Amino acid sequence: MAREVIISLTDLLHKIRSTQDIDFLRDTAEWLCNALMEADVTEQIGAARYERTDERKTQRNGYRHRLLDTRLGTLNLFIPKLRSGSYYPDWLLERGRPAEQALVAVIIEAYVNGVSTRKMDRVVRELGLEHIDKSAVSRICKGLDERVKSFQERPLEACYPYVWLDATAVKVREGGRVVNMALVIAIGVRETGEREVLGFALGASEDEAFWHEFLRSLKARGLHGVKLVISDAHQGLQNAIQATFTGASWQRCRVHFMRNVLSQVPKSAQDDVANMVRTIFTQPTYDTAREQLNRVIAQLEERYPRAAVTVETAGEDILAYLHFPRSHWRRIQSTNPLERLNRELKRRFGVVGIFPNREAVIRLGGTVLLEQHEEWLAGRRYFSAESMQSLTKQEDEDGTRTISGSSIAAD
Repeated sequence: MAREVIISLTDLLHKIRSTQDIDFLRDTAEWLCNALMEADVTEQIGAARYERTDERKTQRNGYRHRLLDTRLGTLNLFIPKLRSGSYYPDWLLERGRPAEQALVAVIIEAYVNGVSTRKMDRVVRELGLEHIDKSAVSRICKGLDERVKSFQERPLEACYPYVWLDATAVKVREGGRVVNMALVIAIGVRETGEREVLGFALGASEDEAFWHEFLRSLKARGLHGVKLVISDAHQGLQNAIQATFTGASWQRCRVHFMRNVLSQVPKSAQDDVANMVRTIFTQPTYDTAREQLNRVIAQLEERYPRAAVTVETAGEDILAYLHFPRSHWRRIQSTNPLERLNRELKRRFGVVGIFPNREAVIRLGGTVLLEQHEEWLAGRRYFSAESMQSLTKQEDEDGTRTISGSSIAAD
């Protein structure tokens, strides 16, 4: 094999000298990587291609095509497959971040337990995992589960003035049938401006009792200093927030509110009504926003009384953000800071489709959330330290703040 490598490399160098091929470095790197993988597999198997020896442990079984982006360009790699066991060039390709490992582990778990669909079988084959080492999967799952559990149960030692809450749906196989469950998520911003994933939990439904349990678990881990909670208008969630975060304000998500309003008017009028309602959120102060809200209600009452009732009922709950620093307004009006995170979860969950059990949801969802949490902490502050100090200064000066027409003691 070594002699073949030397001869082939000599031929390649001769080609480089005799031509003006601008891709010669990429071609060299591509050839070298594929040659080294062949040599690596030869050593692992105990025999070269078409060679018969007593030391042979298994046989080759084709290749898996992979693309590798490098500074030289994209390399076409052909990773040898084996009839039994597996081969992966760890020295060349990373096995993936923990979230990718979790995704593969969940797919394998579903496959091994016989609950995979035709789609799952195809994904397993594309990953080159037809011959699954169950003990290796078990080790991966154990390591991921320990890491997720540690993250899920960690103490929350900082103050978190802002907290966002939301849930995403997931399908889980339980008791021989497929059921819909809710993965609830809380993110928050520290008093110094950094954003974090505070916690998550999986429940049979997004009801009030489950939200109560989840929010109490956050407080038991040390969550405190909450001044504003942002969420949709799910009644059970509202009740749980009111019971758990006494003294905090609640901001109804502007995006969900707008959808609720538009559902009360004909499709032909939705653009006009949306533009009318948006004028509430363009006001520079709470007082002017309150005045504009009343004007919008009056205009809607003439043609769309149900929409007018929706706006009037929401009233103060959609204006709570106006009592906080102006530089924070755009981000604390809605649950949009959670939307990108939910989209990423749904993308990963979509690959799996139906999870084999609850533990698999927590493993994959928790690992994705942990990675996002670490990226947030390593990146820029979500709000500047100066703007967060102005929030604290406002509390220190007043001792109380006026929300929804009444004076509420600060946390």
